[in-house]
Amino acid sequence: MKPSRRMSRRESLQWLGVGAATLAAGSLTDCQPQTEQPKPASSPAEPEESPQVIADRERRQKWWHAAKFGMFIHWGLYSVYGHHEWAMEEEGIPVAEYEQLAKQFKPKPQAARAWAKLAKQAGQKYMVMTSKHHEGFCNFDTKLTNYCAPKQGPGRDLVAEYVEAARAEGLRVGFYYSLMDWHHPDGARCAKDEAARQRFVEYTHGLVRELVTNYGKIDVLWYDVDWPLDAKGWESEKMNEMVFKLQPDIIVNNRNGLPGDFSTPEQEIRAAKSGRAWESCMTMNDSWGYQRADDNWKSAKTLVRNVVECAQGGGNYLLNIGPKGDGSIPEESVQRLTEVGKWMDKHGPTIYETERSQVDSSVMAGFTRKGKTLYVHVYNWPGSTVAVGGLRTKVRSAKLFTSGRKVDVKQEDLRVQFTGLPEKAPEEPVTTIEVECDGEPVQDTEWVRKERPRRGVGI
Repeated sequence: MKPSRRMSRRESLQWLGVGAATLAAGSLTDCQPQTEQPKPASSPAEPEESPQVIADRERRQKWWHAAKFGMFIHWGLYSVYGHHEWAMEEEGIPVAEYEQLAKQFKPKPQAARAWAKLAKQAGQKYMVMTSKHHEGFCNFDTKLTNYCAPKQGPGRDLVAEYVEAARAEGLRVGFYYSLMDWHHPDGARCAKDEAARQRFVEYTHGLVRELVTNYGKIDVLWYDVDWPLDAKGWESEKMNEMVFKLQPDIIVNNRNGLPGDFSTPEQEIRAAKSGRAWESCMTMNDSWGYQRADDNWKSAKTLVRNVVECAQGGGNYLLNIGPKGDGSIPEESVQRLTEVGKWMDKHGPTIYETERSQVDSSVMAGFTRKGKTLYVHVYNWPGSTVAVGGLRTKVRSAKLFTSGRKVDVKQEDLRVQFTGLPEKAPEEPVTTIEVECDGEPVQDTEWVRKERPRRGVGI
């Protein structure tokens, strides 16, 4: 993954594809600014589905929709190097040189136990760990290559340790798997050599088969980066059919060229259309894998706001940690997740099992909803009065969520004001007001703009 406001995984691979095509078509001098720029790769088109398919997806995703908050773990050879998970490509490291990191990768025993304990403490309900990242190194035991944890420095199956740790804390288990592979000899030439494609696809399907066969019930399969093939080239339908046959309750994402069960906006919160499941995956700094020099850490307040904003749009928040080569978690991550956990411990009912909120516009708050109950999460506390413009549903009552203290309500056509509040925020980093409405809360800020009574040109 690229640092902040550089390209996403998908965008960078799109650029690579366009660049290769340009070079094939002409010389470097042909690359002029007026050339049409590549567009970010779009999500695969969603086909019409039968009621049975939709019902089965709803069944498989029920726990996931309720969970709202998960932990992403990026861990591999790049964690030993400590320069970012894309270092092999970004620094142009030769394969033979990079392979030496496999011998140096010697994490402490059962490192994943600390990850799982922290995830539970933070209020996260599921975990997704890199089984194989772009570098091609497998963190699990495989019969298909010796470039894997049990046959290199670790000397054991790191995925098995992770699965055991997650289950011990009552957390759901997910595997990340990168289709792109910078190490495998067919990883690039498969795009133009059919024999290479067949070998590489057989290898890829074989690794995925091992992952969904050898570790008991798996809850999430999180594909990434389908470069350099498309869904047809990867034989993605066949791959998914195999996965669902072996794991009938699993959910899969949309990064193997197929729509999958959910969309995956990266480093941004962008709700999918109503009815489509989505999950924003984000880092705590600017790196997925351990980057010792990256000190651009988000605050705990920002992380709580992100949890709220994802739940507001009916989505999930998959928040990343990048353990060091020894498996220890950077202290900055521990501190922030501990703070988030303290907030979630009190406010979890306002996040878990919530529904998409139609009310979503404010410069000081985010919103979550359960039925007729609206939760106003105020992160920029304004003082004794909190106002929400355009709330068209009648408010019956309001109270501070954690203390239960009654909040006075003044409702007008243009706004609802919650009054008599303390000048200073009762809680940090976010204070929540629970609002009971007559029906599902509905907001119309455009109505405010159009219908607000106006006066003369001057005052």
